[in-house]
Amino acid sequence: MPMRRPLACSALLLAAACATVQRPGPVPPPGPPGPRAVQPLPTEAHFASLRQMTFEGENAEAYWSHDGTQLSLQVRTKDMGCDRIFRMDAQGGALAQVSSGKGATTCAYFLPGDEQLLYASTHGGGEACPPKPDMSQGYVWALYDSYDLYTSRADGTGLQPLTRTPGYDAEATVCPVDGSIVFTSVRDGDVELYRMDRDGQNVKRLTSTPGYDGGAVFNRDCTRLAWRASRPKPGKQLEDYQALLARGLVRPSKLELFVANADGTDARQVTYLDAASFAPAWHPTKDRLLFSSNVGDPKGREFDLWAINADGTQLERITHAPGFDGFPLFSPDGTKLAFSSNRATPPGSSDTHVFIAEWQDAAPPPPPTAADRVKADVAWLADPAREGRGVGTRGLEQAAKWLADRFAALGLSPAGDDGTFLQAFPVVTSVTVAPGSALSFNGKTVQEEAWSPTGFSSDAALTAELAFVGYGIRAPELGVDDYAKAGKLKGRIAVARRFTPTNGRFESSEAQRRYGDLRFKAWAAREAGARALVVVDWPEEKELPPESRLPALSPEGSQDAGIPVLLVKREALGLPLLEQLRAGKHLKAKLQFSLRRGTTQAFNVVGRISAASPAAQPPPGG
Repeated sequence: MPMRRPLACSALLLAAACATVQRPGPVPPPGPPGPRAVQPLPTEAHFASLRQMTFEGENAEAYWSHDGTQLSLQVRTKDMGCDRIFRMDAQGGALAQVSSGKGATTCAYFLPGDEQLLYASTHGGGEACPPKPDMSQGYVWALYDSYDLYTSRADGTGLQPLTRTPGYDAEATVCPVDGSIVFTSVRDGDVELYRMDRDGQNVKRLTSTPGYDGGAVFNRDCTRLAWRASRPKPGKQLEDYQALLARGLVRPSKLELFVANADGTDARQVTYLDAASFAPAWHPTKDRLLFSSNVGDPKGREFDLWAINADGTQLERITHAPGFDGFPLFSPDGTKLAFSSNRATPPGSSDTHVFIAEWQDAAPPPPPTAADRVKADVAWLADPAREGRGVGTRGLEQAAKWLADRFAALGLSPAGDDGTFLQAFPVVTSVTVAPGSALSFNGKTVQEEAWSPTGFSSDAALTAELAFVGYGIRAPELGVDDYAKAGKLKGRIAVARRFTPTNGRFESSEAQRRYGDLRFKAWAAREAGARALVVVDWPEEKELPPESRLPALSPEGSQDAGIPVLLVKREALGLPLLEQLRAGKHLKAKLQFSLRRGTTQAFNVVGRISAASPAAQPPPGG
């Protein structure tokens, strides 16, 4: 049986102990937690390990120093009104504030040498945080006109402005080779990319297509750029974009990735995801991009990291955690990836933290199939940067060179002019009416602004009787033949109504497109024996609607129709004359005009696949 110590003795020992121990002072606050290991998801095969680096507030856009030992990042905790710039050791530890705490800041990058940081700030327009954008218009970003670019020492001292141009200057990144800077600005009226020297000199504009261009990043040798962009279509989309921009806002719900040479040339669209894709980052040793996108989420809230080749092939999902994964950037040696994520946050929290993954090149995706290659080729040729490959455009020249290089890469032999892949031929690119051209009806001259030949018209020098031919349509499958009612047409000038009838036979858009086409009307008139065709907007309705404009004289489809073809305004003929014509009155017209066609050299791209030698071919029936 164990001995029990008397209570009095125990009290005595306790009193003695208390007499010999000093009282501790105030307990110091705990330091920042060290990096915390987080288990990557089983589907995240590129992450050999994962560490959480921050633990409070919103932490994002963590970018590596050039020696790979530090990260710059923007931070906003509960006691901050807007984002501030900090830096931290890439092994973890306390955050060191760089920006002053005045205004809003964004996008901090180390300059080569890692002794200075570049970032954007609004403090020049006021020390307070700028007002948040009005989200009643949907999710929008604010392009604060007080944003300018600044450099400072890594400890925040020595702050110097790089830009002072009125309007938004931000989203800057740095070339690791020479320290030159690419940034986003509205200085010329649209949201475009610009490049300048490390000291802010020699500013050059890189993009010029309507729409938002921003968030650009250099590849490792600074020969190429990648960025995010919107391309609103002409009409309502472009008008909405410009109306928001006039209020300093953009809507980032539809962003695609683009790449170009570092001087902005040879720009091409990489992704066609119809989603919000942004924050591209180049793989240090591959022609491949990592980026963030909400593709595949109908609600647009689930953002993950994705990878894609710079030619648009081999799209691959990298992360699978719920919530937000974004702003990826490889360490200079390519062994680590810093990114921002909502993962590992406590339930009910929406904090965003910086994570560093040990990167491994997992089993490569399968090589692109023939269909993948064709898709990539078509995407390049159909890219809006090719300008529709119209004759005389830079996009057509780019396409011809690109196809020639592609043919050579595929092993084809040149089959064009002078041992090249290009075969030149002239193309009509302009059509004008020669001076001295004239038109008259029953001796009354028509003012030149009231009539116009078509670009596919023959020249005219004739006087002939007019014959009304309704809409000038021959459509046996619809039971319509306007020329059967017109009587003898040979040697006469056909006068046809423009467009198509409004009855049920022509209610389909296909019928209206086909039978209302001016070339179709010209072909039908020529086949019926007419010497020329005059078209006038004269529908059958009792109350005539306003007259449509005359189409512009265009070289499109300018191959000679075989007869003169012209459009005349309704007012030039006059309704009384038209009614007389419809009643069969004998009226005459005099046509005297010629067209001058300017040509530009265009090219076919021609390659030859050599046949196998007879010895290499299988025998007949083999």
